[in-house]
Amino acid sequence: MTEFWLISAPGEKTCQQTWDKLNTATTRNNSLSTNYKFTIPDLKVGTLDVLVGLSDELAKLDSFVESVVKKVAQYMADVLEDSRDKVQENLLANGVDLVTYVTRFQWDMAKYPIKQSLKNISEIIAKQVTQIDNDLKARASAYNNLKGNLQNLERKNANFGNVLPKNNSEVAFEYPSSITVQYLVGNAFFVSVVTRVNYNDWMKTYETLAEMVVPRSSSKLTEDQDSYLFNVTLFRKAVDDFKHKARENKFIVRDFQYNEEEMKADKEEMNRLCTDKKKQFVCNIFFLGGGGNQLFGSLNFFLLRTPQFLPPVKKAFSGPQLGLKGGPLVRWLKVNFSEGFIAWIHVKVLRVFVESVLRYGLPVNFQAVLLQPSKRMMKKLREVLYDLYKHLDSSAAAIIDAPMDIPGLNLSQQEYYPYVYYKIDCNLLEFK
Repeated sequence: MTEFWLISAPGEKTCQQTWDKLNTATTRNNSLSTNYKFTIPDLKVGTLDVLVGLSDELAKLDSFVESVVKKVAQYMADVLEDSRDKVQENLLANGVDLVTYVTRFQWDMAKYPIKQSLKNISEIIAKQVTQIDNDLKARASAYNNLKGNLQNLERKNANFGNVLPKNNSEVAFEYPSSITVQYLVGNAFFVSVVTRVNYNDWMKTYETLAEMVVPRSSSKLTEDQDSYLFNVTLFRKAVDDFKHKARENKFIVRDFQYNEEEMKADKEEMNRLCTDKKKQFVCNIFFLGGGGNQLFGSLNFFLLRTPQFLPPVKKAFSGPQLGLKGGPLVRWLKVNFSEGFIAWIHVKVLRVFVESVLRYGLPVNFQAVLLQPSKRMMKKLREVLYDLYKHLDSSAAAIIDAPMDIPGLNLSQQEYYPYVYYKIDCNLLEFK
């Protein structure tokens, strides 16, 4: 399971006794959870008024940071598309997987100096994550525009199949689920789509659908599993009548004006957009010791156009002299997911500290513990924890069953327990 419970309980004579008591009740006797000591540094307490106000602010900050982290993770999955099974291995915090980071948590003194007040630390985190959120919106907008332009071009071509005439008398055409029939009239083409079962009907009737259809002018150019490709010739003045009769015979007619320059420009634009899109996430291979640039430049050029060969190439080029790096968008997502997730866990720590001081009082004396509940044992674990700590708040059971607003604590009805509790769920992806 990737769900953790970050809790705190007031210290007995020593915090070690608190840990031993909890560990015995939940792990040694009945294996309800795997427990980890969670170290919280000596943060500045401040005044009671500040702590009460900060409790509400941290709850909002917690939700905001979590939402940004999830957005970055989800966008990573969307960008990688066919490589979604590899997304999880890119979602790291400080270079390690999320479970390892959480269970071995250490406060980042450089980013969040503990000499600062709790409010200042929370503002540092809020500013940092807001910047990540704004950057994500900008990068996502640019990438989505690129992707949208590419889809528009693909949709434009799909209206007539994948049409790109080689010259004025030959058409390379595919229509994925139908028979396709094309008529050449000077430089004007139109497409008649015929279901596969009507192939014989077409061959029998196309000459008589209108006057001035050139006899025996329809010929099959190519075929695939689902469709045939025909050409046919008729005079321009017969086009309208032919379209009408074709529709009556369930041959769907679409106009297509052949413009060789426009088609060539569309194809070049599509190739450019495809290349730009792939550059955002296709890995580059580089030589760590210098040299070999020509070889790897050619290899990267190849991978950019054939990304399906990336996994075996990555495996082949994983020696000590070679390195791999993702495209710019994926690199940004990886770095900022890590930054966001680290910030999120620090917010959780701030919340545990503030709520513990508000509940248990001064001097600061509590033990924070990270529990990873065993599968299907959450209810039992909750009962054991309640039995351990119900003396801290005799009204806790009633509060769980009845709504109660506790100023400053900002705890929902379902989340209030005699001990301080926050959930950390490392499963941040929702695959569609």
